[in-house]
Amino acid sequence: MDSEQTTDRIAALEAELAAARQVQAAHPWQRVQLARHPKRPHSLDYIQRTISGFQELHGDRGIADDPAIVAGMGFFEGNPIVVVGQQKGRDTKQKLFRNFGMPKPEGYRKALRIMLMAEKFGRPVLTLLDTPGAYPGIDAEERGQAEAIAVNLREMSRLKTPMVVVCIGEGGSGGALALGVGDRVFMMENAVYSVISPESCAAIIWRDSSKGELAASALKLTAQDLLRLGLIDGIIPEPGEGAHTDVDQAAENLKRTLRAALAELMALSVEALVEARYQKFRKMGNFFTEVAG
Repeated sequence: MDSEQTTDRIAALEAELAAARQVQAAHPWQRVQLARHPKRPHSLDYIQRTISGFQELHGDRGIADDPAIVAGMGFFEGNPIVVVGQQKGRDTKQKLFRNFGMPKPEGYRKALRIMLMAEKFGRPVLTLLDTPGAYPGIDAEERGQAEAIAVNLREMSRLKTPMVVVCIGEGGSGGALALGVGDRVFMMENAVYSVISPESCAAIIWRDSSKGELAASALKLTAQDLLRLGLIDGIIPEPGEGAHTDVDQAAENLKRTLRAALAELMALSVEALVEARYQKFRKMGNFFTEVAG
């Protein structure tokens, strides 16, 4: 076999491998695995590549600072913006410091404090969702975990500034939704967004957490599922076999989507913005589009 034939054979095998991986990745359980990939970019990775002059702000002015949520101000293509993101860790030390990306009440209160600051100064808000869920520990419950999430939902629904939400990895239950009320909601191609993790769902339904793969198919948690159900506004494509294979390109795709969304939202009046946001979420879960005669 000469070199030309060898090259053609290698190209054919690479194309076959790419096609096989694409089919495999389309399965919901594979999307879950990609969303949890240890090298998948986190909020700070996207912030470093899309926001210039980012200054992180800390503390909820009541209890403490929560490292599971990073928030601050910066500039997106020369225009001021506020960013709030859920941050996971890479190694064991970082994971413990970030509490595995599971925010506590003070994290949600910090996020709300900074979003209200964005409203005060007329800056749009970008939130990045990436959490397995809000921290379920007793200390979080004692400090009002459910109340903190509920207040965020209420206040974000009526915040008088443009809100763009992007699920970049795991969108876990109310822990993600507490930062997920926006005028435009997007998901990265291999992100997942669900009311419960597949393993927890399987443990409840089948009393067997090992049936997570079966639960993942039933939960309709992929970006493609949620777009079809009208729960998100768009899907941000990922490079290669996932965002972890080319973080710069993934960030560029996010920038392109954010640029278009902000251009559209910044042109609206405050009244129109808030009303459209209300109607957007009010219609979710409505299975009837016509009134019977």
